[in-house]
Amino acid sequence: MNGHGGYAVFFFPQALEALGEAIKPYLTSQPDGPHIFCREIDTGGAFTEMTLVGKDAEGHEVQVELMVPGSMIRMIVSAQSEAVFGFGPRVAPTPASAPTA
Repeated sequence: MNGHGGYAVFFFPQALEALGEAIKPYLTSQPDGPHIFCREIDTGGAFTEMTLVGKDAEGHEVQVELMVPGSMIRMIVSAQSEAVFGFGPRVAPTPASAPTA
């Protein structure tokens, strides 16, 4: 994964229900729906492997590998930034005034 901020992984509602409480600490809740934000992802098998980065109780960076059956995943979106991710309305930029000759 070169040049990307990471991936947003969305699950089918039935998958979230089946995974239950075990998946909740890893989910990010935003208006677009609950998803997991991961740094790397490998979809090359029956299980999809996601590499997540977080902080432990002492503030040290930790890396976690989470694997779920690929059939539980609804959509994977490549994201350029973790800060703001979503499908909200886009605002068209106002055109700059054209120079007069």
